[in-house]
Amino acid sequence: MTDHVLKTLMPRSLYVHIPFCHSRCFYCDFTTFVVDTTVREKYVDHLVKELALVANTYTKGERVVLDTVFFGGGTPTLLSAQQWQKIAFAIDTYFIRSTTCEWTVEANPGSTDVSLYETLRAIGVNRLSFGAQTFNEGLLQAIGRLHFASDVKKSVDRARQAGFERINLDLMLGLPDQTIDDAVFAVDEVLRMGITHISAYGLKIEAGTPFAKWQQQGLLRLPGEDLEVAMYEAVRSKLLTQEFVHYEISNFATAGEQARHNLVYWKNLPYFAVGVGAHGYVFGERYENVRSLAQYEDYIDQEKRPIATIETVTKEEAMEDTMMLGLRLQQGVSMKDFQRMHGVPVRQVFGQQVDSLLAKGLLVQENGQLRIPAKHYEIANVIFEEFIGVCS
Repeated sequence: MTDHVLKTLMPRSLYVHIPFCHSRCFYCDFTTFVVDTTVREKYVDHLVKELALVANTYTKGERVVLDTVFFGGGTPTLLSAQQWQKIAFAIDTYFIRSTTCEWTVEANPGSTDVSLYETLRAIGVNRLSFGAQTFNEGLLQAIGRLHFASDVKKSVDRARQAGFERINLDLMLGLPDQTIDDAVFAVDEVLRMGITHISAYGLKIEAGTPFAKWQQQGLLRLPGEDLEVAMYEAVRSKLLTQEFVHYEISNFATAGEQARHNLVYWKNLPYFAVGVGAHGYVFGERYENVRSLAQYEDYIDQEKRPIATIETVTKEEAMEDTMMLGLRLQQGVSMKDFQRMHGVPVRQVFGQQVDSLLAKGLLVQENGQLRIPAKHYEIANVIFEEFIGVCS
């Protein structure tokens, strides 16, 4: 690889955004809509056309091989079997899925039945990700979720009945009135199901959400930073005793069960993206699609890419991204890979920052890798900030 690799490297991953939900959770600021089935059908038709536009723009008629596909939302499993088959046909028309392609679909517990899972398996989906969030019924209501705790196990059982072996469950920490016992109980419930991948995220209050409004009004009782860190440590300790690897700051997996698609993001590699509000990274440019359904449809009807913004990532910005994203991983940033990707040694660019962090014990260098010790994950953002603006 050379210093311009990210401007020439063809993506081997695809993100697809399905923006529909039965209702919006109180913390959510994603591009989502509550609509009827007619709108969903129209969206799928436009999505298929956008896949063609993306393929024609970047691959010049050749069918690029995909190693990972990820459908996020929203609630992708609100789509019908026929709609899934239509999308799968389009993907296979414009791309080639490798024989080991990881195809993940996000789902809400209780949002679908065995027959749809069977359709997903039939078209090639081989990994599901359920937004469990918590197993405390009161907390589920407090954050605006529609499912019950019991729906999680039912959904996992149905998915396995349809042949799914790779399943992730999302958990949230720092919820209103949440306790350490709540967090540990959720992990215990997940472990009882034999789940092999767990994502544990801290709640973030995003502008424009009901939670943001309630926080401003003093109506949101959050646990506080210290208690949230204690929850995180309790969850981490529990999972490490159960043969889970803490391979990324918010993600845990048993051997071989890491989320390969998300590793593309953390390694700062390129990926295609389609759908309203979707973000892609291709040939050194990051783009964001429009967030309005009406605008999205108008662009597609005119056979134009529905891009709202596009930004050329400079060599300097790419190097900073590689450090900040890669340091989220347990293995950290490979100094050899950094030089292959950017054409210069990491110390030539970030020597002062690396040496300072090493001296403070906030970074470790071993086996050609730079990584954050796990005990400092809770202040990872402070460490990341050291690499912002260094190259400008």
